[in-house]
Amino acid sequence: MMTSYYRHWPQLFPQHGPGVKHKRRIALEPWQQAIVDAHPWDFIRGLVHSDGCRVTNWTTRLVDGETKRYEYPRYFFTNLSADIRRLYTDTLDKVGVSWKRANAQNISVARKPSVALMDTHVGPKH
Repeated sequence: MMTSYYRHWPQLFPQHGPGVKHKRRIALEPWQQAIVDAHPWDFIRGLVHSDGCRVTNWTTRLVDGETKRYEYPRYFFTNLSADIRRLYTDTLDKVGVSWKRANAQNISVARKPSVALMDTHVGPKH
């Protein structure tokens, strides 16, 4: 356990506060948004490495009477906070990554060009 006392922490991290994160407003201050705008892939990478994953999805199709299995990579990002999901998807939009909502808390990136972009800039989790 680590503890730090600094009276200016609230100015540095204004999104922190009492209560659970997904039930309170999460927004970037203008100076934080400027950093994200200057380094969008670093922001995306951090979100994926904390609350996301890259998986190999698969499906089957009938081709000439034969069932064939197809595999393809896909990225998922999961977060209960609608604000954090919006920050993620807004940034994906800015860098040209196509995404879809997989369900209420999950964002999926599955189109080949978008997965290739993510592979180039996000990389494996450490």
